[in-house]
Amino acid sequence: MSSLQDARPKRSAAQRVTSIRRWTDTLWTLRIERPDGFRFQPGHYAKLGLPVDDADAVWRPYSIVSAPEDGELEFLFILIPDGALSSHMARLREGDRVMIELAAFGFFVETQLAPGDTLWMMATGTGLGPYVSLLRTPGALERYRDLVVVHSVREAAELAYADELRAHVAASGAAEQGRLRYVPIVTREPGATGLSGRIPQLLADGSLPRHAGATFDPASARVMVCGNPAFSKEMRQLLTERGFVPCRRSAAGSMLFENYW
Repeated sequence: MSSLQDARPKRSAAQRVTSIRRWTDTLWTLRIERPDGFRFQPGHYAKLGLPVDDADAVWRPYSIVSAPEDGELEFLFILIPDGALSSHMARLREGDRVMIELAAFGFFVETQLAPGDTLWMMATGTGLGPYVSLLRTPGALERYRDLVVVHSVREAAELAYADELRAHVAASGAAEQGRLRYVPIVTREPGATGLSGRIPQLLADGSLPRHAGATFDPASARVMVCGNPAFSKEMRQLLTERGFVPCRRSAAGSMLFENYW
């Protein structure tokens, strides 16, 4: 997750990079030391910063991928051309230090949703991060009978965490009757996965619910959406037309969005 936020936090710390995993040349996972007392819920984000060109640090928020009980903090990054921070993050090595604000933020928290039977977790690109955090957190999603993770990327190599997600599926039960379904979608490599196309279109024509074997009725389904702005805008329109209701601070709803980018 990224956003245009450069204000220097009031309380921050320099934490060491402990490991880096490269999914592609432009997509990677980074883990850093967790500051003492740093607390968060799945769906929260942290503000990370680096000094750039000997100037004041540039800060951006990034969704936390690790579980709340993890001793380290994990983040999923994509290289943004001419990005103020991501190009510098891409050059980090183990042992380097990253600045982090000593508080977590955000409202993309699953408990804002009204009770339901099926939770759809839909993401494009690095928007997958909050869902990995949820699945890594024991008991976080116990109130749902069925769970569906839908991850759309351009190329198959960008399906970060695919092996981990498939392991969660295997742990959830028999292949066709398990509680969790993982639906990878690759838009630029037809045939790379079971489905190809844009998530809104696959919902509109019914192929995504059929493929997942899960209900998409607003009476019982709940939807989380995390991805690029165009995707979020289109999903909001589609879900509203289907009768889904947004979450408000004063009232639970049936659809929840992260304002990504």
